[in-house]
Amino acid sequence: MSDRDGNSLLWFLGGLGLGAVVGILYAPRSGSETRETLRNKAEEGREYVRNRTRDAREQASDWVDKGREVLKQQKEQFRSAYEAGRQAYQETTSSEGSGSKNV
Repeated sequence: MSDRDGNSLLWFLGGLGLGAVVGILYAPRSGSETRETLRNKAEEGREYVRNRTRDAREQASDWVDKGREVLKQQKEQFRSAYEAGRQAYQETTSSEGSGSKNV
């Protein structure tokens, strides 16, 4: 069984090498043209990644700003509720305090 696996690996590597040679021989462009094309494609890829990174940063910044605004609104609502509760407590305790004096 191990002979068969080793033999298969040799055939695979041989086919890979033969495919590379045939690909080079039948390439539609010269080496310098192919390298130039590869450089251009790499530069396009870099630009694409830069643009996507910039867009992602802007979107994250927008999300942070929206999050801060929501947090600010929640804080204001909490403060209002706290103050309303505090005022209600003070009114209740002051009215109970004055009511017990009259009795």
